Amino acid sequence: MMSEGQTLPPDADRIEAIARATIARLPAAFAEHLGDVVLRIEEMADDEVLAELGIEHPLDLTGLYTGRPVGEKSVSDIAAMPDMIHLYRRAIIDEWIDTDVALEALVAHVVIHEIGHHFGLSDADMHALEELAG
Repeated sequence: MMSEGQTLPPDADRIEAIARATIARLPAAFAEHLGDVVLRIEEMADDEVLAELGIEHPLDLTGLYTGRPVGEKSVSDIAAMPDMIHLYRRAIIDEWIDTDVALEALVAHVVIHEIGHHFGLSDADMHALEELAG
């Protein structure tokens, strides 16, 4: 929900700042494996990504992890694309407006969920990690 007096939705820089602050609060054991992960703030997922995931509307996808989970990486990987966390600003804003969740909490939730995919974590593990970074 947008706070009183706020007329403009958060821009990409604001969402990135919240995401980076969330990452900075993670336990060191996680943070040390995130140095090479690229954080990208995009307006919306493109049609190709949506089709690949079977998602019909771009506002239904707030974030995406692309890459190989830490436990599946190998020194023999050849010129792999960098691991990336994509945050989709318009979908995040849409969810923020439709819920009573604070923007900081929502962005943190999406970031931690995508970081969880980087580590191959279960949903329960992601929830525990979210509690640690809260």
